[in-house]
Amino acid sequence: MPYYNVTMKISYILIKDMLATSLTWPTEMWAAAEQFARTQNISNEKIQTCTISNEVKPIKTHGGLSFIPESCFTKEPYDQNSEISESKATYQFSNEPIFDLIYVPALWRNPHKIIPQSTTLIAWLQYQYENGALLCGVGTGVCLIAETGLLNHKAATTHWYFFDQFKKSYPDIELKRQHFITEAEPIYCAASINSLADLTIHFIQRFYGKKVAQHIERHFSHEIRRAYDRTSFIDKKNQNHPDESILQAQLWMKDNLSDLIIVKNLAENNDMSTRNFTRRFHAATDMTPNQYLQNIRIDTAQDLLQYSNLNIAEIAERTGFNDLSYFAKIFKKQCSISPREYRKTVRAKLFSQASE
Repeated sequence: MPYYNVTMKISYILIKDMLATSLTWPTEMWAAAEQFARTQNISNEKIQTCTISNEVKPIKTHGGLSFIPESCFTKEPYDQNSEISESKATYQFSNEPIFDLIYVPALWRNPHKIIPQSTTLIAWLQYQYENGALLCGVGTGVCLIAETGLLNHKAATTHWYFFDQFKKSYPDIELKRQHFITEAEPIYCAASINSLADLTIHFIQRFYGKKVAQHIERHFSHEIRRAYDRTSFIDKKNQNHPDESILQAQLWMKDNLSDLIIVKNLAENNDMSTRNFTRRFHAATDMTPNQYLQNIRIDTAQDLLQYSNLNIAEIAERTGFNDLSYFAKIFKKQCSISPREYRKTVRAKLFSQASE
């Protein structure tokens, strides 16, 4: 398959008895994101997808659907006279495209039955990782990534039913039972298909931006789930930047949202000029101080709209918007929906057991 002029290359692994939604759901979400980004003149960059398996023959999913992979893993026979180490001798991949993102699907029932048949796939995943690919394991499919050893001493999660077996099989992996998503970049784990949808929204936001991600979230998850960074375990090595002064400023902003926050005053409080503070803030967060402040104000407003009984005017005041109409304007610009419509949408599935 040609990969020239393609910005994002995504591979979907096909395995017998996989859950078809591991393939179909993210594929449809990425296709919709690409189309929306193009129609809104946000981006003309294309997504190149490829299904891949051990052999190019029909792969039957647990639900009975069959998919024919577009490609298969290829390897050269080991040359015993070469200087390649014995640990990598069996699998020497050549002329293989390097993907940006690889989805490893959820498997039905005991995943360890498929592992003896997946030695080439496991080596291929390690090869892709070493060449910069992001790996995304879903449910029990996380076991295939675990077999590479790449998750040792890193956070991971899997389907709840296999927690105990996973911990016994991979004692060096930090299993996060309380989290549906883990990030130990560049390896991501989603415990379920629903979590895979949330994680795909996160990937779409990284690639296309927040507007496109929110559009896809509303169409594929109308109830609007909680944000990725509030439901996920993110490896602390990759979570925080090293600029402690800017980190302290961020924490202060979060704790004082209702106050009038002026960048000049923030800079003075941190013994910096406004210009130097803004430069360091952008270098650390990839945002200006005002952009960051607006984002956390809207994020907090979303939580209050969903989980509190405060009226919209009170929420606007608590998040630092003294002008209600300005709050509504900024909220709709950032979320593509009004605060009132957002509250109605996120509460649509809430009900009291007493009312049943």
